[in-house]
Amino acid sequence: MIFLLLSILSSSAIFIIFKLFDTYKINTLQAIVFNYFTAFSIGILSHQNTINYTELPGKPWFIGAIILALLFISVFNVMAITSQKNGVSVAAVAGKMAVIIPVLFGVILYKEHLSFFKIIGITLGLFAVYLITLKNKTDKIKKGSLLFPLLLFIGAGIIDTTIKFVQTNYVASADTNLFSGILFGLAGIFGIVVYSIKPSPITLKNGVAGIILGIINYFSIYYLLKALDIKNMPSSIVFSINNVTIVALCTLLGLFIFKEKLTSKNWIGIGIAIISILLITQ
Repeated sequence: MIFLLLSILSSSAIFIIFKLFDTYKINTLQAIVFNYFTAFSIGILSHQNTINYTELPGKPWFIGAIILALLFISVFNVMAITSQKNGVSVAAVAGKMAVIIPVLFGVILYKEHLSFFKIIGITLGLFAVYLITLKNKTDKIKKGSLLFPLLLFIGAGIIDTTIKFVQTNYVASADTNLFSGILFGLAGIFGIVVYSIKPSPITLKNGVAGIILGIINYFSIYYLLKALDIKNMPSSIVFSINNVTIVALCTLLGLFIFKEKLTSKNWIGIGIAIISILLITQ
């Protein structure tokens, strides 16, 4: 359970950092590229065995790492477009409701059992995410503008599902650091390709911001992989608790750190989220 808690805390910290990027006028794409190579370095340095880079393409998880790296870059851009076209609340709802995809994947492929209380808990959790991300009365999804939210929903769900699939079938426990590091390294390479399309002057401020983000981002994935590796913790439960708690925690952090205002629906959502977690863990 400690790995799941650490994953939640580190993932929540990422949202806070992105909020600070806007405050301090950080170039997000530059910071993202620095972040990936920082996370890559941590993963490589943390791997205890000698690394033969010529053998990496032969690793059973290497193809999965390439796919995930491409998804990381693609879904990040879809998230940015969704936030701009549909609003941050819609982007948050689309991204976090995607938990239903890995949950269903775990039940269908791995025959993970869902009790009545767990089903109710997951359903309440999805509803809680919706309530938490509503900021005002006009915060509604616009009709005829659902393409990017739908792509974000599918993309975020595929990422979580692919991480679980690759981790379960191909990543040995001793390779967790190496897999995480290579995954981020490949994402960094793809990030450079995207950056080269619309380059901008690189600054020290963006680099430092990216390094800080990279440290936290690495451990968010590392601890999630460790949580998924727990034998008595089905992936459906891990993803449900992880996503719902992150949204609730980020909402509270926004309240206390950035003085964001919460509506009555937000508070009801937080309460439902807590109830859903208690049901899911039964």
